[in-house]
Amino acid sequence: MTRFAIALFAASIALGASAHDFWIEPSTFHPALGDRVTAALRVGQKLAGDPLPNIPPLIDRFVLHGSAAERPIVGRAGADPAGIAFIAEGGLHWIGYQSNPYPVALEGPKFEDYLRDEGLERIIDARKKNGQSAAPGRERFYRCAKALLDTPGVGAFDAPLGFTLELVPRKNPYAMKSSGDLPLALTFRGKPIANVLVVAMSKEDPAKAVRARTDAKGRVTLPLAHAGFWLIKAVHMEAAPADAGVDWESWWASITFELPK
Repeated sequence: MTRFAIALFAASIALGASAHDFWIEPSTFHPALGDRVTAALRVGQKLAGDPLPNIPPLIDRFVLHGSAAERPIVGRAGADPAGIAFIAEGGLHWIGYQSNPYPVALEGPKFEDYLRDEGLERIIDARKKNGQSAAPGRERFYRCAKALLDTPGVGAFDAPLGFTLELVPRKNPYAMKSSGDLPLALTFRGKPIANVLVVAMSKEDPAKAVRARTDAKGRVTLPLAHAGFWLIKAVHMEAAPADAGVDWESWWASITFELPK
């Protein structure tokens, strides 16, 4: 990496240690055919986010997925917004970003608070069983974020991108009225995953988040109370491999969209 990239990498790790959520904010959720859409990456909590610029060493995949072939999203190193996409065909499109791992270490109490906030009580129990409740939490985490764009035409909203942890709506949010129940599926390595907390929050009122856990088929339904910008997120954590240099691995999935009025 260049010195500039190393500095950006260090800044991103600092952001990751202090803020949990990660999401994509496109310049518009409703581009017309032929439009260029920017994709801003945001790190924060309760939809108050700091920019994460384009850092090539951190990017595993950064793509636009529509009805035609998947295309890479281009961006200049250090740029915010991180990428630009061209809408070449009609229909629904996913902007998808999957990261390489970010290493982070937190003091024991802060790590336990974070686990509790994200519904990872089973990791708290595992640390307690191993006598590690007060020990620092050493982790590497991966981002698996998507944003759904609505362009007039025919396109699939439920086509997975193959991300390690992935939220997939089972109903097109853009076919909903200004509110309603949104069913979703959560997969880990392509298979349904049960008992994971899924949270939906709106930019209008992020404090009034709705929460539910996935069932045995990895499915969950969340009531969305009104129109506007929505973020839906889920976190899965497992013990890291013995040679990983950290104790835990986590994957953070999110989707964003704008519920129509």
